[in-house]
Amino acid sequence: MKRLAAIAFVCIAFAVVANAQGRDWMTTNGDAQRSAWIRSDAKISIDSLQKPGFQFLWKMKMKNPPRQLNSLTPPATLDRLIGYRGFRMLGFVAGSSGNLFTIDTDLGRMEWEKRLNSSAPAGPGALACPGGITTGMARPVLTTIPALTGGGGRGRNTPAKSAVGEPGRGAVTLANVRPNPPGGAGTNPMLVQPRRTNPANPPGGQLGAGPFLVFALAGDGMLHSLHMSNGADFEPPMKFLPPGANVNGLIVTDQFAYAVTEGACGDAPNGVWAIDLITKEVKTFKANVAGSAGMAFAGDGMIFVVTGSGGDHPNSLVALDPKTLGVKATFAGSNEFSSSPVIFSYKDKTLLAATTKNGSLHLFDVANLNAPLFSTPAGAGDFAPGALASWEDASGGRWILAPAIGAQAAEMGFKADNGAIAKGAVVAWKVVEQNGAPTLQPGWASRNLVSPLTPTIINGVIFATSSGEFRTNDAKAPAAQRAARSSRAIIYALDGETGKELWNSGATITSFTRGATLSGGMGQIYLTTYDGTIYAFGFPMEH
Repeated sequence: MKRLAAIAFVCIAFAVVANAQGRDWMTTNGDAQRSAWIRSDAKISIDSLQKPGFQFLWKMKMKNPPRQLNSLTPPATLDRLIGYRGFRMLGFVAGSSGNLFTIDTDLGRMEWEKRLNSSAPAGPGALACPGGITTGMARPVLTTIPALTGGGGRGRNTPAKSAVGEPGRGAVTLANVRPNPPGGAGTNPMLVQPRRTNPANPPGGQLGAGPFLVFALAGDGMLHSLHMSNGADFEPPMKFLPPGANVNGLIVTDQFAYAVTEGACGDAPNGVWAIDLITKEVKTFKANVAGSAGMAFAGDGMIFVVTGSGGDHPNSLVALDPKTLGVKATFAGSNEFSSSPVIFSYKDKTLLAATTKNGSLHLFDVANLNAPLFSTPAGAGDFAPGALASWEDASGGRWILAPAIGAQAAEMGFKADNGAIAKGAVVAWKVVEQNGAPTLQPGWASRNLVSPLTPTIINGVIFATSSGEFRTNDAKAPAAQRAARSSRAIIYALDGETGKELWNSGATITSFTRGATLSGGMGQIYLTTYDGTIYAFGFPMEH
C-alpha cells in the first residue's frame, strides 16, 4: 500500500505540475533548466513597470537566527492551492537554523511553520561549512523545457475567495485529478485516482486529495516530504546525505530528488547526489561541482554539471544519466567553470551555456560535447557569477544574463549606457546566428550594482539585485565582520532588451542578501535578507 501511494504521488504530481511549469518558482533558479525565467505574468510587463502601481507590499520577520552568512532561502511558490479555506497563493521558505515557513503571499501572513527535528551538530559552523539548511525548499518539477507561452500569461488576479465541493464529493481539489479509466487504476499510471486523506492513517499511507507536496533537506541530511497545506509529513524523512553537508540546487523530478554538495563539509564528499523516492536508494557522482544552482536538465532528462579544479573530472562539462548518475559524455577544458549551466531551446537545437573564471561564456550543443559551439573572449580577472539566467524576447531573440564583478562589464565589450560601473553589474549577451551557427554578442550592462546576484526575468522584465554583501578574498574574515561591512540590498527592474531602469526599491530593504536569485510570479517578487526578513514587491491585489 505504501509503495502504491508513493507511485501514485509521482505519477499524478506531474500531471498537475505541468500546469505550473514556467509560471511558478519551483526550485533553485525557478526550473529544471535553471533559467531564472518566469515566462508569462498577468501583471508584470515592460509597459506596466513604466506606470505607477508596482510597489512595496509587505515584509515579515522570521524567527530564524542566521548561520554564518546564511539566513532565509528564496521561496518556492504556488500560484493556487485550493483547500477548505479557499484559494491560497503560497511561498515556501527554508531557514538556515532548521525552520520552515509557509506564507500566504497574497495576504502577507503566515500559513504554517515547522521546525525540522535534526540530529545535525548545533554549533555555529564555519563560513564554508555553515551547517543547518543551506538549500531552498523545492516543488516537483518537469525536466521538459517549457514552451514560450507569450505575454500576459494566466493567473489569479481576482480577490481571494472560498470554494466548497459538492455534497458527498469531497474537497474541490479532487476536480483537478482525472478519474480512473476503465480497468482500474493500474491501466494508466498517469490517471491513478488518489484517495482522500484519513487523519487516522499514518504518514506514508494514503495519498491526500492532490499531489501537493513540497520537499526540504535538513542539516542532518534527511529529506522531508511535506503536505503543502499544513506541513504534515507525507512519509517519514528519508536518509539522503551525511550530516553537515553544504548543499545547493535541491530539485525533485520524476521519482528522484537531486542535490549538489560542495566544500567537503561534514562527511559528504563533493558531488551530485540522487535518491529514488520510492526505493530510497542513493547514488553519487563525486566531483568538485561548480556554480550555485546545481545541475541543469535537458529536455530528454539528461543531467549536466560543470566542475572546477581538482578532484575527478576537473574543469569539465559532464552529462550524467538521471537514474544512475553514470557519465554519458564529457568536455574537459583548461579553465575552471564558475557558473551552473543553463539550458534552453534555440531553433532546432538544445543549447547549454556556462561561464569560466577567466571571464568567458561558452555555448554548447547538448547533443555534442566535443567542443563549444562558441566561446566569448576572456575578460579581466576572476569572473565568478555562480549562476546564469536566460530568456526569449517577443521577437524570438535569446538572451543570456550573468552578474559580473568589478568593472569587467565595460572591459568585456558591453554597452555601458546605464552609467559608469565600478562595483559590478548584470550583463546580457544575445545569441545571434552567424554562418548558420549560434554565436554570442555582448549586449547591455546594467547600472552599477554592489555584489550583484543572478537576475530574475519575469515576462521580459529583468529584476537585478544589488545584494549589498561585502565580499573579500580574505578567507579569514569572519562572518560577523563581513555582515557589519555590508550595505542594504536594492532591487532594480530593467527593460530586458536594453537594461534601462524602470523601477527600484529605494531604501525599503534594510539589510543585505546573498546567494540565490530572488523568486517571483503572479505579479509579485520576493527577496529574503540576512536579518531574517522576507520582502514582497508587486502590484497590490484586490481583496
